Amino acid sequence: MTALTLSTSSAAALRADAVVVGVAKGPKGPVVAVGAEAVDKAFGGKLAAVLETLGATGAEGEVTKLPAASGLKAPVVLAVGLGEAPAKGDGYDAETLRRAAGTAARALSGSKKGAFALPIEDPAAATAVAEGALLGAYAYDKSNGNGGNTKSKDKDKDKKDKKDNGPLAEVALVGGKPRDKAYKAVVERATALVAEVNRARDLINAPSNLLNPAAFAAEAVAAAKEHGLKAEVLDEKALKKGGYGGILGVGQGSEAPPRLVRIAYTHPKAGKTLALVGKGITYDSGGISLKPPGHNETMKCDMSGAAAVFAAVVTAARLGLRVNLTGWLALAENMPSGSATRPGDVLSMYGGKTVEVLNTDAEGRLVLADAITRAGEEKPDAIVDVATLTGAMVLALGNRTFGIMTNDEAFRATLHEVAGEVGEESWPMPLPDHLRKGIDSPVADLANMGERMGGGLVAGIFLKEFVADGITWGHLDIAGPAFNDSGPFGYTPKGGTGAAVRTLVRLAERTADGDLG
Repeated sequence: MTALTLSTSSAAALRADAVVVGVAKGPKGPVVAVGAEAVDKAFGGKLAAVLETLGATGAEGEVTKLPAASGLKAPVVLAVGLGEAPAKGDGYDAETLRRAAGTAARALSGSKKGAFALPIEDPAAATAVAEGALLGAYAYDKSNGNGGNTKSKDKDKDKKDKKDNGPLAEVALVGGKPRDKAYKAVVERATALVAEVNRARDLINAPSNLLNPAAFAAEAVAAAKEHGLKAEVLDEKALKKGGYGGILGVGQGSEAPPRLVRIAYTHPKAGKTLALVGKGITYDSGGISLKPPGHNETMKCDMSGAAAVFAAVVTAARLGLRVNLTGWLALAENMPSGSATRPGDVLSMYGGKTVEVLNTDAEGRLVLADAITRAGEEKPDAIVDVATLTGAMVLALGNRTFGIMTNDEAFRATLHEVAGEVGEESWPMPLPDHLRKGIDSPVADLANMGERMGGGLVAGIFLKEFVADGITWGHLDIAGPAFNDSGPFGYTPKGGTGAAVRTLVRLAERTADGDLG
């Protein structure tokens, strides 16, 4: 992973492959942002004019590279757009800095060191720049071990690819205070957090033939051993003995049997316990209700919720948060075969409820239902499930925003607020009572499908049926932002994004601080 350091040198004196500065849109053209004073001085105070000559406007996400002026140790200046310049006395918001830093880090792919002289006026700004740069520097390393090795045997080619396309090796923050505890904490937190977001990204990007339920479970067990967590894995025999009909029903069509993983972090002084439940369909063909061509090519990403939960629990352990956090990874592969669940079959779920399966491609809610019921038996203060659950949520909110549904309005507001704090786009969604009747079944307690319109809400209503009385519950449908199959932007790469990891970690932090009810 990219190294993160705090520099005591000025932007002009720091040796690096490039120095990154911010440029904003001013009323009369581009203006150089705070943090770039030393670089501007090397250009005789005319850096903004030079950038304008080169076509820079300061628009958000814009990148302009130019040779450094004499007096700078770095040979290249990279100016990244910040958008509209803030009013006098105001600073740039955290997400603007995060995205700018990520854009710059991507532009420096293959470089050894980048000096980031962006507006870092306090620890909060340093946090945003640090996170953005590290998140933006991500590149899927086929040999990293998460989800298996897809690296070719051509060592010379691999070496050249890493040199040309590998991530920026080091991010040096200019403007922080290396001896200040607050800034040291920024480095420690950003390094741990982004390492785990990248773990989630690696798992999501791993091919399904290398990351089946057993392989995913093995990754969790290895991480638990490394970070002092408790891990328990239920294999197909234990699942059958325990009556986990939802997970078994989804996984029975595959030669790769399902798993339920419990991975737990505890703190001796914790006052609250959170249970996180992740959908982990390592490949989703749709089962007998087969997905059509064009809808199944990226379905290795259908375990993004479990990856997010896994990463969040490990992050909490690395940060030593004063909260108890239990992750439940409901892992299965949804495949068609002679042994697969058929539309019309009835499954007996964990806890005793029965479900008529009307569509085998609505499988995520089945594995989640088992895991939510099991998580509820431990009486946590709140349960949050995370899943790439419905295409309907993508239609409603697009590819960059996840939906939030809960059984408690205050908790829904908290989740929305927490996501906003870390820069993850989300939107509160309702659970209308009138949609509940649609999941009634003549042959079972429930059906796994209801009204077509409002399908994302119907899925939430289904899951709510498995939440024990008295437990606060939230559901994050990350179907849109979990996998980016277009081009990278800001600090978001192509492929697995690690959506919801930062939201879950921030929720854990706020819970540790006493902000959860």
